Amino acid sequence: MPYATLDDFVHRLERMGELKRIRYRADPYLEITEIADRVVKAGGPALLFEQPKGSDVPLLINQFGSRKRMAAALGANDLDDVAARLQDLLGQLMRMPKTLGDKLGLGGALLNVATSAPPRRVKDGPCKEVVELKDPSLDFLPIQTCWPDDGGAFITLPLVITRHPVSGKRNVGMYRMQKYDSRTTAMHWQLHKVGAEHERAARAPFPVAVCLGGDPVLTYAATAPLPPDIDELLFSGWLREKPVDLVKCETSDLEVPACCDIVLEGVIDPSERRTEGPFGDHTGYYTLQEPFPVFHLKCVTRRKKPIYPSTIVGRPPMEDAWLGKATERIFLPLLRLVLPEVVDMNLPVEACFHNLAIVSIRKRYPGHAYKVMNALWGLGQMAFCKCIVVVDEKVNVHDPGEVLWRVSNNIDAQRDVLFTRGPVDHLDHASQQQFFGSKMGIDATTKWASEGYTREWPPDIMMDEAVKRKVDSIWKQLGIEG
Repeated sequence: MPYATLDDFVHRLERMGELKRIRYRADPYLEITEIADRVVKAGGPALLFEQPKGSDVPLLINQFGSRKRMAAALGANDLDDVAARLQDLLGQLMRMPKTLGDKLGLGGALLNVATSAPPRRVKDGPCKEVVELKDPSLDFLPIQTCWPDDGGAFITLPLVITRHPVSGKRNVGMYRMQKYDSRTTAMHWQLHKVGAEHERAARAPFPVAVCLGGDPVLTYAATAPLPPDIDELLFSGWLREKPVDLVKCETSDLEVPACCDIVLEGVIDPSERRTEGPFGDHTGYYTLQEPFPVFHLKCVTRRKKPIYPSTIVGRPPMEDAWLGKATERIFLPLLRLVLPEVVDMNLPVEACFHNLAIVSIRKRYPGHAYKVMNALWGLGQMAFCKCIVVVDEKVNVHDPGEVLWRVSNNIDAQRDVLFTRGPVDHLDHASQQQFFGSKMGIDATTKWASEGYTREWPPDIMMDEAVKRKVDSIWKQLGIEG
């Protein structure tokens, strides 16, 4: 069942033994970061700071900080279960029905998606229990200053809702917001993000709604690399198997999820810029100062007893690792629609997801690895990947020891390394210039004669299966264990 509110998810985590309530009045200025960072890196539970210093609003952090909690946030037992649902749906959509029974079965599947997923307008919801139009302020929130050199306090888990001023298409993105004062923040939507595209198309101040909390599925959907024409709230409805209820904002025609804990309504003037940062970012380095748009608060609506969701990013592993791993698992079936030869993929946490991809393929022809590299660089956010390593289908891409063994043994550096150029992530501080740089592909597959390899490729060292079974049968007699 989907979560009606963020509080529902908190109670679920508590029942799972995955949440710790903290009554100590921890300080959102650096102290909560240090506490949370230790817990995250130790694989510890979600933390609910019930009385953070300077605020009456509880602060939830590390809610997504394990595979188990990430799956629970999506209403599943495991992330691969969500991927299997998507794989099954894609299979039904791609399969041509041959009989009347097939047509009825396919129609039922499509009807289920169509009726369960699209968001729907309702008159009221938890996010409207309190409406503050006269003198709205951000000061009631326990907004964290995460790292010593940060430029200020940052809202780190906002769901930012905008509409394209011409097409009217909605976007829900996640863009950090530096608090300047009680009524203004920065809006850090990067050059390649949809929010920035909406701003470029605007010729006058336009409305923006910022949602905090609610069903955790919404938070994940705001981070997901969806195709441009897929609405994040539609995707949320499919994930939760129930439509997302929406209510109209008080100051604009934007709609927001009714289940959210807090909604910040405001406007952005595309002609206004202000310095944002520095910010301790998910790369493990500070993102330096840069001008970004300014969000002006016009209204606050909220639950009577809201929970403020927060996260910290920094040197990996951090909580966001599991948001990234969810995307890796869930979107693998979509990747295989374009590249069916792909067996598996690993976006290592330590490489901040966009710096390295390890991909295993069913190699079928000369140069196949290079075809896969170039195709990946042409797919959505994979365009920002700095290094792609391609290995054979039997290699476990999630075992760094095996990958290093294969790569270091299987490549001739001059022959098997490809360099090219293209767009790089906004946060990439190493590129020669911002937004544009070089990329590297490594073909670590077995080399064939048809690829110009004229020597004999050696076989892997493997023990005879009969001998392995024999040793299995006598193992206890050897007295080695214990």
